[in-house]
Amino acid sequence: MDLPQLLLVGLVLVLGALGVLVPGVPGTWLVWAGLLWWALRVRSAEAWTLLVAATALLLVVQVVKWLLPPRRLHGVTATPRMAVYAGTGAVLGFVLIPVLGAVPGFVGGIYLCERRRLGTHGEAWASARTVMRAVGTSVLVELLACLMVTGAWVGVVASS
Repeated sequence: MDLPQLLLVGLVLVLGALGVLVPGVPGTWLVWAGLLWWALRVRSAEAWTLLVAATALLLVVQVVKWLLPPRRLHGVTATPRMAVYAGTGAVLGFVLIPVLGAVPGFVGGIYLCERRRLGTHGEAWASARTVMRAVGTSVLVELLACLMVTGAWVGVVASS
């Protein structure tokens, strides 16, 4: 696979991971479709192994999201700006502390957004906890899975 196609696959994977943060965008399916596109073009053992593992992981994530308590959005101020902060924090955390850093980065992004909006530590932390209880857990699980698949793809591409 040549460089422009690899860049396009990478763009689809990144847009899919970011799409998890936007309601109505099938981010998980975009990540999977980008990986499928890559595997069909590369046709190597590593590509097929990654596709099978990613498919299993993304299916498990869909089941886990279904089993999580329903979203309680009443009284929660989850704004698009908060999604940007949380997503940026998760990606930075994922890069700085591979895989595990996405969780504190996600929560830290929500806290930072609320701290800027509300001003005090106590109010910001209470609001961040409320947001995480309402929508954060399911979004975080899905985002973490998409980041793991994207990171694995980067690793396979870099090693070949």
